[in-house]
Amino acid sequence: MSAAEISVEVVVALPGRQVLRRLSLPADSSLADAIRASSLLAEFPQIDLSRVGIHGRLVQPEARLRDGDRVEIYRPLEGDPKDIRRKRAQRQGK
Repeated sequence: MSAAEISVEVVVALPGRQVLRRLSLPADSSLADAIRASSLLAEFPQIDLSRVGIHGRLVQPEARLRDGDRVEIYRPLEGDPKDIRRKRAQRQGK
């Protein structure tokens, strides 16, 4: 890897399947560039680029990457966490 390149990981976790891709990209690459280069959009067309992050922090797809970053593609929540906890507590209380 040259000084003009960075190394990043792109990960997506879907129910029943997790994928990690390691990439070398130009140093001025954005998060969206990394996702496109990973080919994950072709493999998982349901990916929503409005729910992406770097190291667990939600960021915009235009965010610039640094060497060693972990690009994460988040899936939508299946329900409101408060409602899920409330329903679980009700079931356990019976």
